[in-house]
Amino acid sequence: MLGEQQARISVADRQAVLEKMYPSWEKRTIAAHFYKQCQQYGESPLIMMPDKVVTYGEMWEMAYDYAKAMLHLGVAPGEHIAILMENEPEYVALFIASSMVGAIVVPLNTQLQKEELTYMLRQSDTNWLITHQFAGKQNHAEALKDVVYELQEDAKSPFKKAVCIPNKDTEIPSVYMQWDVFLQGAEAVEESSLNNRWKETDAPDTCAAIIYTSGSTGLPKGVMLTDDMLLRSGFATCLTRGYEAGRRIYAPLPMYHVYFLQEGLFAASFVGGGMVTCHAFQPLQSLQLMEKYHVHDFLAVPSMLVALLNRPEVKSINLDHLYALLCCAAPSPVPLWKRAVDELGVTEIGTGCGATEAGSTTMLTEIGDPLEIISTTVGKVKTAGIAGYPEFGDKSVTYKIIDPDTRETLPDGSVGELAVRGNVVTEGYYKKPEETAFAKDKEGYIRSGDLGMIDEQGYIRLLGRSKDLYKVSGETVAPKEVEDVISIHPAVNQVYIVGVPDQLTTETGAAFIELKQGETCTKQEIRQLCREHVARFKIPRYIWFVEAKDWPLTGTGKIQKFKLQDIAREKLKK
Repeated sequence: MLGEQQARISVADRQAVLEKMYPSWEKRTIAAHFYKQCQQYGESPLIMMPDKVVTYGEMWEMAYDYAKAMLHLGVAPGEHIAILMENEPEYVALFIASSMVGAIVVPLNTQLQKEELTYMLRQSDTNWLITHQFAGKQNHAEALKDVVYELQEDAKSPFKKAVCIPNKDTEIPSVYMQWDVFLQGAEAVEESSLNNRWKETDAPDTCAAIIYTSGSTGLPKGVMLTDDMLLRSGFATCLTRGYEAGRRIYAPLPMYHVYFLQEGLFAASFVGGGMVTCHAFQPLQSLQLMEKYHVHDFLAVPSMLVALLNRPEVKSINLDHLYALLCCAAPSPVPLWKRAVDELGVTEIGTGCGATEAGSTTMLTEIGDPLEIISTTVGKVKTAGIAGYPEFGDKSVTYKIIDPDTRETLPDGSVGELAVRGNVVTEGYYKKPEETAFAKDKEGYIRSGDLGMIDEQGYIRLLGRSKDLYKVSGETVAPKEVEDVISIHPAVNQVYIVGVPDQLTTETGAAFIELKQGETCTKQEIRQLCREHVARFKIPRYIWFVEAKDWPLTGTGKIQKFKLQDIAREKLKK
């Protein structure tokens, strides 16, 4: 059974401690930041896996050796290092090492296929690739061997070499440099050479990473983020949620994603905290890891939270240390939050939202907010304290609402597209001037693509994506409004609506509905429910019931609506 939760000091008191620890903001590179933290918290665990633990001190030693190996390899300042790896401590060490030699990291999604990865390697002007042989069941080394060869032979490509880390007992294609050969290169590099390079490239306001958007709306774009942006965003989360010294965070999320990096790794590093993680989320293993490592905080997405709460072991496993939960990426209903509070014993719950373009979350609910706020909003702009933008007080960003078509600023309380500006917001997309010009206005505001409104208290309510809007006989429909209505039905687990072409009305709605296990529902019931709550033109003409396994998902569990549109069009052809 769950024991009594540890008595904790208040969030305000924890925030006060952080403000004393960090009285002013010092711009640092990722490498300089971790050097300082590893000096201070050397014996504390930084990365905890099912079968290994790496301390801050050990992480720095790894990163230093990797940086020397990079110099021996020939990595020059400003070159791009793509990392295609499962969650392992080496990933973090390579990120730090890249910063030390002045290289730009390009984290790649391990769930992508050959064609998608090839696009990113070319579009990002990758010079060096470091890849695991396998990621899950995908043999990336085999799938990309021809791509690596072609890139190396292409005189117009800046690509130089790929290094492969073996993680299965199978042969690695000869086009790759072996991992042990890469590591041996460190022995030939003097510490003075690395230290000189580190000093030469100590520039926190230059690009540190090109992180591709998840692809929930189509072709990925490479978001350019500086060291300073990444660290400011992490500190804002640390301060807003009141991280305490040694906080342990379970994040079964991919290391290539900003959710893991910003809300987890970088935020925790300011207090000597540690990240508990794994290769892929498994509900039972998650409970076991949280018990084993005395986890305080759980970073999740709704699908993970549901799966974990459905395990019978949740009622017997010891989670005495767990008190905080952050669940983002999609809205969670009040009953799910209540289950989390009752069954996990968490006392600090919250949600948030943001974008890769703004260095992960820019909004978080506040500790103590009622369930109504947590389930219907994505919170307020995060408190950044000393990391904030002077113009915005203690915040890093500010939002405004714009007309999606005209881009004109709308009055307070209006519904429109959210646009964000601040010191954690990207300057643009790598080698995509047209997309950057479309997204960014003269004041520096970046379009989020999210439809929403800001209430009088500063809470932001999302109403869907601007790209999700469709018009029925000239009338605009926001799918989120209708999805919320259909979600009222007790048998409905998830629902997503997309617009599809229609000869009579130009476009119409198509609803994909997943029912709760063991529940039944008819299309007629759904239509009747809609009639009671929304205008007739908003009622989806097409309704399809689907299984949980049928949803097209990104690597972080988001529904890919553009793929639902493709599925709908195929269904309508039949």
